[in-house]
Amino acid sequence: MSRETTRRTLLKAGTGTALGTGGLLSAPAVHAQAAWNNVPEKGARLRVLRWSRFVQGDIDQYMVNVRKFTEKTGIEVRVDNEGWEDVRPKAAVAANVGSGPDIILSTNDDANLYPDKLLDVTDLCEYLGRKYGGFYASCQAYLKPDGKKWIGVPLGTAGGMMVYRDSHVKAAGFDRFPRDTDNFLKLCKALKEKGTPAGFALGNATGDSGWCNWLVWAFGGKLVDKNNRVVIDSPETLRALEYAKELYATFIPGTLSWLDPNNNKAFLDGQISLTNNGISVYYAAKNAQDPKVKELVSDIQHAPFPIGPVGSPTEAHLFFNQMIFKYTKYPKAAKEFLRFMMEREQFDPWLAAAGGYISQPLAAYEANPIWTSDPKHTPYRDATKNMRPAGYEGKLGYASAGAAADFIIPNMVAEAASGARTPKEAAERAQKRAERYYKL
Repeated sequence: MSRETTRRTLLKAGTGTALGTGGLLSAPAVHAQAAWNNVPEKGARLRVLRWSRFVQGDIDQYMVNVRKFTEKTGIEVRVDNEGWEDVRPKAAVAANVGSGPDIILSTNDDANLYPDKLLDVTDLCEYLGRKYGGFYASCQAYLKPDGKKWIGVPLGTAGGMMVYRDSHVKAAGFDRFPRDTDNFLKLCKALKEKGTPAGFALGNATGDSGWCNWLVWAFGGKLVDKNNRVVIDSPETLRALEYAKELYATFIPGTLSWLDPNNNKAFLDGQISLTNNGISVYYAAKNAQDPKVKELVSDIQHAPFPIGPVGSPTEAHLFFNQMIFKYTKYPKAAKEFLRFMMEREQFDPWLAAAGGYISQPLAAYEANPIWTSDPKHTPYRDATKNMRPAGYEGKLGYASAGAAADFIIPNMVAEAASGARTPKEAAERAQKRAERYYKL
């Protein structure tokens, strides 16, 4: 652990307009009428626990903003960094024992594991929503589950797109990256034949196993229906798992144990030509000291996930939340810190410094130049706006958070794809595991 001490409708948090599946009628503007009245407690000190960076610019600019906050308010902020897989259990312990960091930046619907332990931040989210064009619908699904109260402040998502070697895709006989699952499978088979295979994480990877959700959704499968009834053992899921078996046969060996860093390393080492990931692979290549890795920059391209038989995008991305725990001695200071970090003067430079790794939660930040300064950044811009929550198609809460934390979908796909279980056996096991969380 490293420690640095100092410091499908558009959902408007306060007011707004809905259109389609998260789109906007016009470019959002910053609204001057938004007002914020909050005076931090005297003598306040804060501790923040956040996930470790995959892009150095993220943590560098984050700490610049922390220091600015301390200089402006006099409030000392200690920031601790942990891996994604470590933040979740530490947050759960803090919630259970009632002590620990004042603010925790975690992933997906972790906040729904202990909503009664979290500070109500509705006033803060409504202020930010009014001022910056509104939060996307996916943010509401994760952090405003009852439609009334915000239990956390959305930070954005690490978009998981297809990351590929353009020259290898062309050598495999494809002029452009496939847009449908049939041709995607053909591409993966061709890449294997050329000795330049694909590789997708099938271990308990917090971020990169999200492709398993895309796969199930692309064929019409889902963990639960709108009434939170578990329906994963379905004909649609079985078709997805049969497809997964064919896809897995094209992968480089070892993906069953891959966690989030593994596919990055394999891609940059030239072992694979295709994976799903945030923009961190491209960022690492751009900043590499090794000439061989640096040569990859011009060849790396990004594309959205292919569309399956359902006929529409089924994107799954890694959502980031910001939670304030009720046990904090300084709730007003904690809110002030998150407000400060989300204001344009701090958020825009941070978003740019992250190099496209994080997609914004507020519509106004779509205009950040990072999304158009390099065409390879653009596919990641709308990740938060377009994603489906991990608990699709049900309501998020204790059950969805528990099921996600238990990696039920990734484990099911891994079992069926590898042949450890038949698709039917894997789906039946996933059904039983999920029913332990979704008790109606």
